[in-house]
Amino acid sequence: MNRINTIAKIIQQRRPLADKIGAVEENLKQLAAAIGELDHQRTGLGSSQGMILPELDLTSPVLQINRELEALAKLRVRFSRDTLNLGVVGRARQGKSRLLQSLTGLTAAEIPDGDRQHCTGVRSTIHHSPNLDTYGEVWFHSERSFLTEVIHPYYQQLELGIAPLSLAEFANQTLPDKQVQGAEAGAKYEHLRRYHTHLEKYRHWLRESSPRRIPKEEIREYVAQDNPKGDRIYFNYLAVREVKIVCTFPNTEVGQVALVDMPGLGDTGIGDEERLIQTLGQDIDAVLFVRMPKSLGDYWADVDVRLYDTARNALTELPLERWSFMILNRTLAGSSNGDNSRNCQDLAETLTEKHLNVVECLVANCAEATEANQVLDRILDYLADQIASLDQSYATACQERVQQLQQGVSAELEKARIVFGDATPRENWFPLFETLFAQLWNEITRGLEQLLRELKEQRNSEDIDFKQQVEQALERCRQETGLPTLEAIETRRDAAGGYANAYYPYLNEVRAYLSQHFLSLDEGLKRSLLRVKSQVAEVFIAQGRLGELSPATDYQFLCDLAQRLPSRLSKLKLGFQILAEFEISYRGLIQHRIRKHLDGLTPDATPLQLSKSPSAKEVRVNLATLHAEAVYGCETALEDLLCEPSQAAFAIVEEFVDRVLRAEGAKTEWRIFLEEVRDQVWKDEFRQLGDRDRIRREWLDSVQRVTLANQPHFLQFLP
Repeated sequence: MNRINTIAKIIQQRRPLADKIGAVEENLKQLAAAIGELDHQRTGLGSSQGMILPELDLTSPVLQINRELEALAKLRVRFSRDTLNLGVVGRARQGKSRLLQSLTGLTAAEIPDGDRQHCTGVRSTIHHSPNLDTYGEVWFHSERSFLTEVIHPYYQQLELGIAPLSLAEFANQTLPDKQVQGAEAGAKYEHLRRYHTHLEKYRHWLRESSPRRIPKEEIREYVAQDNPKGDRIYFNYLAVREVKIVCTFPNTEVGQVALVDMPGLGDTGIGDEERLIQTLGQDIDAVLFVRMPKSLGDYWADVDVRLYDTARNALTELPLERWSFMILNRTLAGSSNGDNSRNCQDLAETLTEKHLNVVECLVANCAEATEANQVLDRILDYLADQIASLDQSYATACQERVQQLQQGVSAELEKARIVFGDATPRENWFPLFETLFAQLWNEITRGLEQLLRELKEQRNSEDIDFKQQVEQALERCRQETGLPTLEAIETRRDAAGGYANAYYPYLNEVRAYLSQHFLSLDEGLKRSLLRVKSQVAEVFIAQGRLGELSPATDYQFLCDLAQRLPSRLSKLKLGFQILAEFEISYRGLIQHRIRKHLDGLTPDATPLQLSKSPSAKEVRVNLATLHAEAVYGCETALEDLLCEPSQAAFAIVEEFVDRVLRAEGAKTEWRIFLEEVRDQVWKDEFRQLGDRDRIRREWLDSVQRVTLANQPHFLQFLP
């Protein structure tokens, strides 16, 4: 077996499953939201409607979904990783760091060890990467995560009162002077004091972006509490979330493997056990318990059993005995611990008596690279052979729970569907609805057809609103000419150096002044079209009894109805959108038709040139003549356009009627829409039936949304 290729293949096969798990997570979130909405509606039915509802358990599924989301997140992270991770776990002073040094080739400068107090301060993940110089990457806490994940748990567990809401508040206030009970609580309080006392030595890192790459020589400063001499001079670790170390392992055949170094337990830091559980459940494929028996006699203590149980609780889906190993650290006679070989053997033989079940118990001198790598080879061979089966067992356990959840939700949905009884109320109100619908249909069709006939008769007639606006614009053109006085012309001539130099700019200015008067035609066109739209709206509001569907009493009614109509009623929605959004404008309809009559006021195209002996009077006469001709030409062109708004109005209304009355299926869509809003359209006729049926429909719609989100194929990630 080629172990490197096998492990690489397993990691590659995990990734597609991670994507499927991510999709199931999103579907579970949608399911939880839909159930929450249904539960809120159920509460409303009981309180506002006084309905006696069957027992529906809608709370338990949401709680279970939240639990499954946490489990699936762990599984997804496991299958998204690029490495198989081995977690090294144990109490302080057991030889974990020596084992990691032997396996990675690193020294105490990168993996702290010592014979005094706890040394390692944060979790480190050591990645094997061939032919690379060793370096580290540091992930820091943010100010917010530092407060919520590190500081607040001390206040809660030690009952110290209101926790600080900002880092400045934590820095400026003194710690609560409370007498904590017991040695363990006192030790935890001292931990908090350490964070508070030394805050200024590490707080700047809480604003540092992550990750921060550091050279090999600086790694210890971020992961350790003390220097190699044992002096506690480092405080960076208090701001660090985790550190990644990249190096080349002496055993180059390990493949895509990483070692996770957990800080030694037993230092009474609040959150240590929780972080261990989170790490083991999410980031670890195999656990290496490290235990160094004392040479003068030793036994499996309660603390060993608690540590094992803590690890077991990290991942309940997979029995710990299938992915854990016990490493008994054998020391020699010349070591500070002395020769503990016999006690290693004793502990190995009594392992199962304490129910400390593991894949294998291995005895090795963790300080010797050869023995340590032999242990690593045994573990990697086991994983290469078994990790696919472990993954399958883990994923299957999660999938089965999700399936049970889906089936449980389905059972509650069956009860939810009969809240209003099995009989449909349609039989009671449908005959009445059909009669009322037929009457309303006749009224709407008659009203729209009558309006259409009137518009057709008027389509070749001058539009009153537009004609009035045109007359006003022409009158302004005649009254407000913008022509210069003789004095102004003389002044311009002197400044420009000739009458011709004054004449041509005046042409542009008079033309620009004249053309601006026609911009007001937009108002007439808009007023004309809004009048016609309001006439259409009036058919629905007055004759069609649909006024309750919108507060508007004019053309805005069409916009409101276009927005209210659901997309599935495509013919009706399109018809109302076409009419509501239709516009006619001066720029689109008229401007290009009158601009050609302004060419005479363009310098390069003007037919009136100055004589060889021009004067101010000649300049003004030419400008006035050209202005009058332009106004006359525009007036003639506009007279031909006075019926354009009437023709446009007829065309758009006819198009609207085709869409909402004459198109195939339009009447069916009206029937569907009016059936849904019948209690608004026919209030008196459907008041009681409408209220109950509306509630029933809203309830069943909510049930249906949960049903759609609860489909088995949406919650399936295993084939």
